[in-house]
Amino acid sequence: MRQIMPVQHKDKRRVGLAPPFFVIAAYSVSVFILVTLLGGCSSDEQRLSFEQRLSAPYDQTTINESLTLDVLPKVQRSPEELGPHFEGIELLSKGRNVVALVGQSKDGYLSWFNMFTFHEHRLNVIRKYFYYVDDRTGIFLTGHGRGLMFDCEMVLPEDLLDGNYAAESERQIAILKYVLKELREDIDELESDAESLGQNDKMLSISGMLMNQTFEMIFLKLESSPMFAGGLSSESGVEFQPRSFNDGKIQMVIENDIVKVKIRLGELARWMGYKQKKSRPVSRVLYPHR
Repeated sequence: MRQIMPVQHKDKRRVGLAPPFFVIAAYSVSVFILVTLLGGCSSDEQRLSFEQRLSAPYDQTTINESLTLDVLPKVQRSPEELGPHFEGIELLSKGRNVVALVGQSKDGYLSWFNMFTFHEHRLNVIRKYFYYVDDRTGIFLTGHGRGLMFDCEMVLPEDLLDGNYAAESERQIAILKYVLKELREDIDELESDAESLGQNDKMLSISGMLMNQTFEMIFLKLESSPMFAGGLSSESGVEFQPRSFNDGKIQMVIENDIVKVKIRLGELARWMGYKQKKSRPVSRVLYPHR
């Protein structure tokens, strides 16, 4: 007789698979992380590349060697030289012995200038400045935010270098005060010249006031604690607390009769001490919309 076997019902339920919602959520997170990492690398490369173009007049000018005829072509560049997607304006301001290329983004959040001072008779460059400020708020998960950078190089007078000082910290503070004095005078020359009146004059005035505040806080730190002056020439510089930004660092190096000063505020302060590259890291590339 045939045995009647019990009917075996197959269990069609899937075992060990997560509900579709969790699968989609996990996939979305993975994609977000991948895009963030890849986007960050691309942004860094693009950011550094653009900043090299922005500061090219400063970087390509050599103190004591570059002449007026070397600098003027560099500060008369076209917008296309700053990148195919650049949206903003750069204008030239001229004084008797000072010339500045002043720029601002279309939305007004980014400002910068390259400024040069020439010897009255020899017409060679004796002071040069590069200034950049980003007043935009940070972007979520990128570490970018408001920041300021200020670089300058200038020739120092012999009496300042060879003066009688009670301590090395006193000498360094005196040199920084000289740097601020020359910066003020160079900006004042452009502001008082009829050719530089207008938007350029306003931006330079604001930049000058901001740098005045910054140097005041630097002097407060160094004069109250002279021991910190010994770290000015180090790769990481000296930390101080600025008024308008979260963090601040300054580095000052003296080579023969030339002083080199680097100041970073806000997000850009974290780059001070980072292994030096050929270009200065900036908080964000300048041309995208906010």
